[in-house]
Amino acid sequence: MTQIAVVGAGLCGSLLACYLGRRGYTVDLYERRPDPRVTGAERGRSINLALSERGIDALRRIGLDDQVLADALPMRGRMVHPLGGETNFQPYSISGDRAINSIGRGALNDALLDAASATAGVTLHFDHPLTALDPETGTLGFADGSQAKADIVLGADGAGSATRGLLMAYAGDGFTETVSFLDYGYKELTIPARDGEYALDPGALHIWPRGTSMMIALPNPDRSFTGTLFWPNDGAGSFASLGSPAAVERHFRSQYPDLLELIPDLVDDYRHNPVGVLGTVKCAPWQMLGRVALIGDAAHAIVPFYGQGANASFEDVVELDRCLDATGDDWAAALPRYERGRRENSEAIAEMALANFVEMRDKVADPFFKLGKNVEHALERWLPGRYVSRYELVSFSTTPYAEVRRRVRRQHQAVGAVAGALVALAAAALIRRVVR
Repeated sequence: MTQIAVVGAGLCGSLLACYLGRRGYTVDLYERRPDPRVTGAERGRSINLALSERGIDALRRIGLDDQVLADALPMRGRMVHPLGGETNFQPYSISGDRAINSIGRGALNDALLDAASATAGVTLHFDHPLTALDPETGTLGFADGSQAKADIVLGADGAGSATRGLLMAYAGDGFTETVSFLDYGYKELTIPARDGEYALDPGALHIWPRGTSMMIALPNPDRSFTGTLFWPNDGAGSFASLGSPAAVERHFRSQYPDLLELIPDLVDDYRHNPVGVLGTVKCAPWQMLGRVALIGDAAHAIVPFYGQGANASFEDVVELDRCLDATGDDWAAALPRYERGRRENSEAIAEMALANFVEMRDKVADPFFKLGKNVEHALERWLPGRYVSRYELVSFSTTPYAEVRRRVRRQHQAVGAVAGALVALAAAALIRRVVR
């Protein structure tokens, strides 16, 4: 039987182990950290996930969707908290009933680890940081000096992938890597329940847009919210500029006054929770020698502003599974096919995620932006199935990301052409009237 090593027991690696185990493979799943089901998640490192149709589709294929969604909370739109103004709700879909689902990263990871543990042929190995890899023989070395060997090695170990680093060392100039960091970081805060109830509407993703920065908050089943600050790393109003408790309180009083009473542990959370980095990873190739490959964030990490990081990684797993079906489990043929099928899509969602940061941070509180969204929803109602918004296609369908990008461009060009023609007709009518 083919022996497979999956490096990284996060969301992507755990799901991948489930898929491969169900195909009848013997799978060893290696994770550098201790078992998070025992130790708990790292403080301030969760970034709640917005699970949408792509991720749900991947879970549905192996019967995990109902179990996972039982712990998720549907969010049907954005609740915008402008500075000095009234909150306003912006639905994600024209019907108002479609939702993305808030779920804690730790809870989802635990559920996937449980599923992997229960899958025949899958063995989990924690406290196994990967330190060496020979792609030619499939030999893996770990920090404790132990070794293992596999026919196929799949690196699912995230944006800071050790597998990717070892492939780069092996291939030299034959491997390229680009890591583009934003001048922004993130920090988590907790908005606890108030008198046993949610302090904010749990049916929405809450956004406090502030031009050069923002905060978001997603609901949790325990009636708390996980808030995440996305701020510049340096300069005025940055993480670096707030060094004292008094400075933290002053800044929140001026920029997020409604949150002061909602976060009683604000200063403690702010001072003790770490600042995470935000960046985009691109590399090539994703696979080598027909036996080693990268998947998920290890191949194409993106910024979290479209809520598609985990969803895109889960789609990678589905695509690899399809490629194994198409090639009769010929890994030497399946791995290049998987890379060809996913590369353009990963680049498309990386681009859209960066663009959505600007939208969330700068535009959602703008009246002209809201007017544009109303027009877009009107077009969706007037032209059902023919005009579909980018958000709808990304979050509520499995249309390939690259096709979403192409379709939205075509739609915008068509709308622009029609608008131009209407303006020209109106101008011609006005000229005729003046001439008469």
